[in-house]
Amino acid sequence: MIRVALWLGEPLTAGTLLCLLSFSVSAQQATPAGPVVVQPGAPGQPTRTLPPSTRATLPPYSPADVQFMQHMIIHHAQAVEMTALIESRTENKELHSLGVRISKSQSDEIDFMKRWLTTRGESISPAMPEMTGMHMSGHSTLMPGMLSAKQMDALRKAKSKEFDQLFLKGMIQHHNGALIMVKDLFDTAGAGQDAELFNFATDVDSGQRAEIRIMQTMLAQKP
Repeated sequence: MIRVALWLGEPLTAGTLLCLLSFSVSAQQATPAGPVVVQPGAPGQPTRTLPPSTRATLPPYSPADVQFMQHMIIHHAQAVEMTALIESRTENKELHSLGVRISKSQSDEIDFMKRWLTTRGESISPAMPEMTGMHMSGHSTLMPGMLSAKQMDALRKAKSKEFDQLFLKGMIQHHNGALIMVKDLFDTAGAGQDAELFNFATDVDSGQRAEIRIMQTMLAQKP
């Protein structure tokens, strides 16, 4: 505006200059410093304007989330125990490769679950193991898909093709149990909201479904 006035040849008085400067300052002050954050009100209530520094917060984890992680650690541990038997009981190369894949993925997931619980100040083990049907072996019959003591004993005693069959059938049972655990988690109100846990549980579901298909194909092959 000052340039226009000078270009037109109009003299600027001190009063005019002061008015222009005041207008400029007022315009700057009227401009919002940042984006406006509006929180919708409840039915019948007005909306609220929140400070620009407001950040969205994720829902807190729930007791069901903690229980899921604690139980899945135990569940995964049995799968790792099963894969450890492969080396001395079969020469099936395809089964060896599958065992390495399952052992590595589930061992890494056990480490993740332990970190998730520890960083939130939660115990790695269930608070009352006697309420989960724990045996001396440390496994729970109440967790879906877990092999019984009798099944594990038969697997340890088997060799070659018999072992291959028992392992594949047992691990399919075991994986299906993990899928049930994931479904139960997401079916529980307020559970599975934690972002890390949600991504983990989703990965467990997709990964174990893929491995079930691989094992079903291996079982269908002629001996």
